[in-house]
Amino acid sequence: MDTIEKHTISIHFVNAAIRHLNADDRSRVLGTAGISEGLLSARNARVPANSFSVLWLAVAQALDDEFFGLDCRRMKVGSFALLSQAALACPNLDRALRRILRGLSLFLDEMKGQLRLEKGEATVWLSNGIADEADRRFADETMLVLIHGLMCWLVGRRVEIVRLDFAFRRPDHAQEYRLMYCSDVRFDATQTCMRFHVADLESPVAQTPASLQTFLRTAPQSVFLKYRNEESWGARVRKRLRSGAEGPDTWPVFDSLAREFGISATTLRRRLDSEKCSYRSIKDQLRNDLAIDQLCNSNVNVDDIGASLGFNDASAFHRAFKRWNGIQPGEYRRRRRPQTTAPALV
Repeated sequence: MDTIEKHTISIHFVNAAIRHLNADDRSRVLGTAGISEGLLSARNARVPANSFSVLWLAVAQALDDEFFGLDCRRMKVGSFALLSQAALACPNLDRALRRILRGLSLFLDEMKGQLRLEKGEATVWLSNGIADEADRRFADETMLVLIHGLMCWLVGRRVEIVRLDFAFRRPDHAQEYRLMYCSDVRFDATQTCMRFHVADLESPVAQTPASLQTFLRTAPQSVFLKYRNEESWGARVRKRLRSGAEGPDTWPVFDSLAREFGISATTLRRRLDSEKCSYRSIKDQLRNDLAIDQLCNSNVNVDDIGASLGFNDASAFHRAFKRWNGIQPGEYRRRRRPQTTAPALV
């Protein structure tokens, strides 16, 4: 049931990614990714992960900049591949990460990263001199995704982020960070900082030139989605629902789910509350992901999609989908455009 393509991405990241395109390039790039311009103003809308991946590549080609035009210096197309290849030659994550940060500092002028060892933790500190607040925030988000994605790929597993401090106010889309990075995310710090276990720096680089080609062909999804945080309680619940044999119409009640995890319903509710999510919100997010996947990639009747997601009344599905995305499901499908394939990050 679960495939990488069925994940969805907040419309926030779409708007941030296309911010520095001119009107003609914006229209063309959105068309390439199969994303309707009408979705851009729908605050809660989401798009398929594969659409955002195509968008990322198309924006990079349009700007000749793999950093979305955020820095005063372009990170020209091919930079990420060069950075990955350079890191591949290192014996362990310590050396590779230092090389990655050094490379990024050469490609960019206003963004820098520094590795420090502090009290048994490894920390990556970002220095961000971008003046515009929205660009500065997206630059931090993007830089961390690139760094962490490369780290995980190099050692062949997810490197756990222990804590993440952002040097900006909590944004409306902050709940995305728990899946992108980790559960312990804080805001209003003096400097953005990612913390992870110092022992991870000793991990050997496990990739080869052959696996590098595969990695680059599947980027950016292999960077921003494959190594998502699956350790939080919200992620565990989501994974359980996706991997189960039952469909949305027969997902377990909350008490039964808690028993499956070997804890009380009160404990599970408290743990989800601490992550600022709920069982209902997780189920709604999954239903939305599955609905968007079917609307974009199948010809199944809209009302039948709602029924498959556990909605006994078609109108209830239409209301729920509009609440989630700010647009009716039929209109979402109509606004989709045929996708083409953008070049890989090579």
